[in-house]
Amino acid sequence: MPSDAESSANLAPAKPPPYFWGDMPEEEYFTSQGVRNTKSYFETPNGKLFTQTFLPLEGEIKGTVYMSHGYASDTSWMFSKICMSYCRWGYAVFAADLLGHGRSDGIRCYMGDMEKVAATSLSFFKHVRTSEPYKNLPAFLFGESMGGLVTLLMYFQSEPETWTGLIFSAPLFVIPEPMKPSRPHLFAYGLLFGLADTWAAMPDNKMIGKAIKDPEKLKIIASNPNRYTGKPRVGTMRELLRKTLYVQENFDRVTIPVLTVHGTADGVTCPSSSELLYEKASSSDKTLKLYEGMYHSLIQGEPDENAEIVLKDMREWIDERVQRYGSKTA
Repeated sequence: MPSDAESSANLAPAKPPPYFWGDMPEEEYFTSQGVRNTKSYFETPNGKLFTQTFLPLEGEIKGTVYMSHGYASDTSWMFSKICMSYCRWGYAVFAADLLGHGRSDGIRCYMGDMEKVAATSLSFFKHVRTSEPYKNLPAFLFGESMGGLVTLLMYFQSEPETWTGLIFSAPLFVIPEPMKPSRPHLFAYGLLFGLADTWAAMPDNKMIGKAIKDPEKLKIIASNPNRYTGKPRVGTMRELLRKTLYVQENFDRVTIPVLTVHGTADGVTCPSSSELLYEKASSSDKTLKLYEGMYHSLIQGEPDENAEIVLKDMREWIDERVQRYGSKTA
């Protein structure tokens, strides 16, 4: 019979692997995916950003894509699956952990000034965008979930003609009623004159369970060591409420090509986020894709066959825009 110690060991949860793909060393894994990955820190006036670059191992680079992840996430876990997909299609991909997320500086998941959060990521993206290897290539901003909100703010902060197009995956432009912060709570904390702004004191609606359809992928995403698991901070929820209303009033300022995709069963961000953007954007080239029955995390959290449908649509859209609009002349 097994000893008590052996029985306890058998009941203990298995230690998660060091990477979402398992134990294979990073360089070996990225090489197997046709990707060269590098990591670095980028200094900004608001603190250091942890950044990643994904370059195709072979072939000519068609364009550049600048990616922002969602709330409580980072670029180093399953979000990198999106980065690698675009890289395999021939794009140079640049991603940064948002301020207050992952390995970037800032209070964990505190987004009390989203204009500053957007400006901080934008400083890195524009640094790359204007650099010699990439300045004449088509350039696209990509944002998932709350990263979509940050991405739209970056676009509003940019000079005209900086970006070729915008790509959104389940963007947070409209907060579902069950996810909205309590106005009485926000009012009460506001009476403390900002002292409560960083408090992790708002009700937690367990968003991760509403975002991921595939139970095995849910386990992997939940084991991300850089994922924030605390309650939402007061200032973050106040700012999300304020900035979602702001962008809804400014959708008409979007004039460049835009693709926005959403699952109809998204329990974290409303499909109306994408529908309103599509309806109100001034762009003559705009595309809306709704996926019946899919959840919030369209690429990392859906079964593989569903994720492939979304990726196919994204690939066709970006490749067509590169052909249509081409590179900038020097």
